[in-house]
Amino acid sequence: MLRSGACTPPPEPEPFLAIAMPDDATPHSLLPGRQDAGRMVVPGGLAFAALDLGTNNCRLLVGTPSGPGFRVVDSFSRIVRLGEGLAATGMLSEAAMDRAIGALGACADKLAKRPVRQFQAVATEACRRAGNGAAFLARVAAETGLKPRIISAREEAELAMESCAPLMEPGDRRALLFDIGGGSTEIAWIRVCGRESIPELIGYISLPLGVVTLAERAGADCFTQQGFAAVAEEVAGHLRGFDAVHCIGQEIRAGGVRLIGTSGTVTTLAGVALALPRYRRPLVDGRTLDTNVADQALGDLFALGRAGLAAHPCVGPDRVEFVLPGCAIYAAIRQVWPLPCLTVADRGLREGMLLRMMRGDRGNQAHRRRAS
Repeated sequence: MLRSGACTPPPEPEPFLAIAMPDDATPHSLLPGRQDAGRMVVPGGLAFAALDLGTNNCRLLVGTPSGPGFRVVDSFSRIVRLGEGLAATGMLSEAAMDRAIGALGACADKLAKRPVRQFQAVATEACRRAGNGAAFLARVAAETGLKPRIISAREEAELAMESCAPLMEPGDRRALLFDIGGGSTEIAWIRVCGRESIPELIGYISLPLGVVTLAERAGADCFTQQGFAAVAEEVAGHLRGFDAVHCIGQEIRAGGVRLIGTSGTVTTLAGVALALPRYRRPLVDGRTLDTNVADQALGDLFALGRAGLAAHPCVGPDRVEFVLPGCAIYAAIRQVWPLPCLTVADRGLREGMLLRMMRGDRGNQAHRRRAS
């Protein structure tokens, strides 16, 4: 059972998820003399583009406005493992930076072929923490023309909240949104203000525990029951203080709280729960699962072991070491906040950035019309 009377499904997905182009992982050469990112922006263009350089992935999304949302016209995603070794050394390694530069060069090539009306690029936990993060971004600008901006953990939480706002319903009083990233996990406690208003961020916490950092420190432990439980309990210990400050448990008991997960971990759990022969975003994004179904999917993944995870169509060899650490974080969230349902969101920073840019552009156009 994927939906029950206890789990209120969200409304139909907004247009920005109706057309999802396949992520392009085709290698691109890193060409010298690539144009500056400013020349990729054409004021009269129709499309908007957002780039998210994370600890584990580099992702680009290009969309055109459609009603209150947008339609995806192009996208790119590549695992770059930028944060590999960061927890031990405090620095980005040369190999990791080279991988990220290669992916960013591919994004720059895409943007050069499709000039956009507005473009924003952000960098998150790996660049925030690394001693050479600023130097790396200067190299990115010199070699690709792209200029990612390091954002705070709060802005990360706000962007994720904005992208997931369409999944909240009028009957929801609060939402508990979690984003399990590569280098950190963001938890946002949200006041739902109705479909016509942007939700309000009441509080947030950023844990320096993500799938990459945990995989490097305790990845092998997550393949044993005792080790998995220990990692989950460690994460739960960090969450209990946040729970106490905001009385989240009390709010859950009062009702009207929606649990939303946006990360590769929860989309993988949904793919397993749905028994998908291969991962398909339109079948997963916005799906509401009974949490006991998600828990069963977690148990199924744990039972597979490394070889089984590598062969699973919703995991694959590139993500074997990251899946169970992410599941341990999810198990901790479930332990502290035992809600009956989980809304799965295959959306995040890129979508939030696009929505903000488009909303700002509409506001600017309206202002110009009033002034004329």
